[in-house]
Amino acid sequence: MHLGDLLNSIKIWVEGIISSMGYPGLYLVMFLENVFPPIPSEVVLPLAGSLTLSGRFSIGLITIVGMLGSLTGAFLFYGLGKWLGEPRMRTLIEKYGQYALLSTEDLDRSLEWFDKYDEWVIFFSRMVPIVRSLISIPAGIASMSLPKFSIYTILGTALWSFVLSFGGRLLGEQWPLIAEFINTYQNIVLAIGFLVVIIFIANRLIKKAKKKQAAN
Repeated sequence: MHLGDLLNSIKIWVEGIISSMGYPGLYLVMFLENVFPPIPSEVVLPLAGSLTLSGRFSIGLITIVGMLGSLTGAFLFYGLGKWLGEPRMRTLIEKYGQYALLSTEDLDRSLEWFDKYDEWVIFFSRMVPIVRSLISIPAGIASMSLPKFSIYTILGTALWSFVLSFGGRLLGEQWPLIAEFINTYQNIVLAIGFLVVIIFIANRLIKKAKKKQAAN
């Protein structure tokens, strides 16, 4: 099965769950969306929003239930980061970091940066596809305050849930247009992320070559 066929099957499954189970199905899918990023909330929430036109859902409850499902999934990844902890992560980087051009200094800088901007990183990342799931791991590693983590996750996911579901209500049967727009937005984000990784690797290789040349 091709990746496109797999994602299409996931979308059909999601639509079936939401349509048949109502709010419990919405909660379940939003939880799974945070644990398994290929499940697209840009399909789940606009679909639920479009169903408000028939009276099956309400924007307010979609926002709350969507937020609760996302928050539960975020707690799972936060716990994973907390369990790994800085010492284990530092040990992993010391042993295998060279293969990814990472060092413990990178870990120190990232934790310092996260500590400085943690709440805003959590808030805005909740509205970035894929990143909104994974950002909880460094939050756990950095031992971010759980109440603060919860508050900014609630705010970010509630806003994301409201905007997408309200957009679905406005578009009605044309709600899949939102998924198409978000897919383009997601591709741009991923392209930028890929470019950043390439620049990072190139910079590391150049520094490594200069150090080797200086040593000789």
